[in-house]
Amino acid sequence: MQSSLQDLGQLPDGKSEAPGGTGASDGEPVPPRLAAATALERATAHLLSLQNEQGWWKGNLETNVTMDAEDLLLRQFLGIRTDEETRATAEWIRSQQRDDGTWATFYGGPPELSTTVEAYVALKLAGDDPGAAHMATAAAWIRAQGGIAASRVFTRIWLALFGWWPWDRLPEMPPELMFLPKWAPLNIYSFGCWARQTIVPLTVVSAHRPVRPAPFALDELHTDLADPFPSGRMDSPTSWDGLFQRLDRVLHAYHNRAVRPIRRLALGQATRWIVERQEADGCWGGIQPPAVYSLIALHLEGYALEHPVMRAGLSALDRFTVHTADGRRWLEACQSPVWDTCLATIALADAGLPADHPALVAAADWMLGEEVRRGGDWSVRRPDLAPGGWAFEFDNDTYPDIDDTAEVVLALRRVAHPDPERVRAAVDRGVAWNLGMQSKNGAWGAFDVDNTSSLPNKLPFCDFGEVIDPPSADVTGHVVEMLADVGKARDPRTRRGVEWLLRNQEKDGSWFGRWGTNYVYGTGSVLPALIAAGIPTAHPAIRRAVRWLEEHQNADGGWGEDMRSYDDPEHWSGRGDSTASQTAWSLMALLSAGESGEAVDRGVAWLAATQLPEGTWDEPQFTGTGFPWDFSINYNLYRLVFPVTALGRYLHGSPGPGAAVQEDRVGQPELSELPAQPEKAPQVVAQSGESGQGGQSGQSGQGGQGGQGGPSAPSLPAPAAAPATDRGDGPVTGSGEAGARAVR
Repeated sequence: MQSSLQDLGQLPDGKSEAPGGTGASDGEPVPPRLAAATALERATAHLLSLQNEQGWWKGNLETNVTMDAEDLLLRQFLGIRTDEETRATAEWIRSQQRDDGTWATFYGGPPELSTTVEAYVALKLAGDDPGAAHMATAAAWIRAQGGIAASRVFTRIWLALFGWWPWDRLPEMPPELMFLPKWAPLNIYSFGCWARQTIVPLTVVSAHRPVRPAPFALDELHTDLADPFPSGRMDSPTSWDGLFQRLDRVLHAYHNRAVRPIRRLALGQATRWIVERQEADGCWGGIQPPAVYSLIALHLEGYALEHPVMRAGLSALDRFTVHTADGRRWLEACQSPVWDTCLATIALADAGLPADHPALVAAADWMLGEEVRRGGDWSVRRPDLAPGGWAFEFDNDTYPDIDDTAEVVLALRRVAHPDPERVRAAVDRGVAWNLGMQSKNGAWGAFDVDNTSSLPNKLPFCDFGEVIDPPSADVTGHVVEMLADVGKARDPRTRRGVEWLLRNQEKDGSWFGRWGTNYVYGTGSVLPALIAAGIPTAHPAIRRAVRWLEEHQNADGGWGEDMRSYDDPEHWSGRGDSTASQTAWSLMALLSAGESGEAVDRGVAWLAATQLPEGTWDEPQFTGTGFPWDFSINYNLYRLVFPVTALGRYLHGSPGPGAAVQEDRVGQPELSELPAQPEKAPQVVAQSGESGQGGQSGQSGQGGQGGQGGPSAPSLPAPAAAPATDRGDGPVTGSGEAGARAVR
């Protein structure tokens, strides 16, 4: 499926310079466009070589060693841990230990207590001597941080399974939670889908409070053996923390006095809920936490290991396993084939592959087969909305997501498929589903509508990361970009999304990134969307964002942002070692805004100079986000797909909406009158009679949330025509819309 960009007229005859270097014959610097074209050819060839014969792409998804430690603990609990699995996993965990004896949650990050505790316990389970230097150093560090007692709730739950921590010193989550109606605070649907899928099985585990025989003691991880399980300090009863602490005491008392028939009914309802949500591949939600806790919960409810549900669940975890060439074993927390495939399709199309290239058609075929055509948990809030989205994983029909759906639609519209009506129908369903999933403030979350209650985050149980799914700038940006692409830039719903994005711009000009790191990702997601929706490049919001990107470019020409920007934005926002993916996001944003100066050329030169011989880039840094600060991700394909996209747009022009969209905009007024202030985002009136959610966002690590209402301002005018690009020609897409281009 490989195709040379030289064959597509991208390179001068026979030129093959080392990217970013000097000419081999005369020592002259390689012109930026030639360096970019050479790098793009190599990168495109490498990306094509990674496509599966079925049409999809999937890069490994790295997180941290808690996945591996918990896998060993799960197998120990179920009685299925093998010597070989233990050896290979322990080798991996040891390889990730830092010189100070600790483990971090992302590359180059600070040591993290709960991760270090779990890794230590796993290695001790594998037979490592507590007196060995690597173990003694880790134990000493754990004690210095407060010991096991200072670790997160989820770590102590794992330890409680073996009697290393008492159940009555853990927050209580009773299965009777299942009885709360959907309108009640703290019902299961008030949690984000990933938290909901984890909490329901944990209510079952909490009710049973199982304790397996401990194979060893963990005295060396306590700070005070006379009081190894100290009670936490009670906060003021007038505070939220104090209120929920007292509620937790009530729930603990109820555990000891639960009415048996009611408890049995609750356990049965929770168990059925779990089983009904097992996916075709045996997993739950396509992610590790719900899978492991669901297996434990079902086993406690009498499901034998030979039961088909249990066998399928364990097999699914096995498919998450990565075996390295040197005999190590680690687990992906999730798999991202739909996400990787739509991003790869967009990248290759923007790199100049013909829209009917076999690789693109194969990818489109596979994506069409992955469309989710049944209801899921999202239907609770939208019972009348017809299904028609895409999930992130191979099998996750219960939880399609808005972000994947937007990007898949963008990808499908770039392909000249032999069955355009099939593509058009799928695109139409995806667009309708995304529009139906708009939250009342005009923006979009990832999985649910209006999943914004702050109460779940205040529960003592929920200290493992974000547990709700409020609208975010990056997801909203992708949806707005998609809606503009399909000709809906003038739609009031799209305009409300644009209004929300403008309201939620940070004071410094950036946007908060919920699902990627961080302000670079948010800004890289929003800027192309605003331009696609018709915001002029001269608009103050665009200029502030461009200025922010230029001010945060590294001295080497690239861009980078460390995960610590979630915890300490004042010092880390837009700061970090240059990475290929973050440099590409910045370039995509600048190019969309019509920038073509020194900042762009330096960014392109950095990509060309740092490319590896095989065509990809080295990127050990984590640039993906599961939970801001608490759970970080290295998407191994990001380092390739985004540079391909950026280099393609540098050479051929940043994509704009198809011709059908441009025709739809003829005669519409400009947006240049839209008010925007350097220090205070504009207040606007929402469309369709809904009250505005105006306000000013600060750079607080949750800047994408927005503020509360203020004085109204003029409504958003209809969008202007998108800026012209040098991509005027190209075959018609398979979307069935007249005049739409294969490559935008």
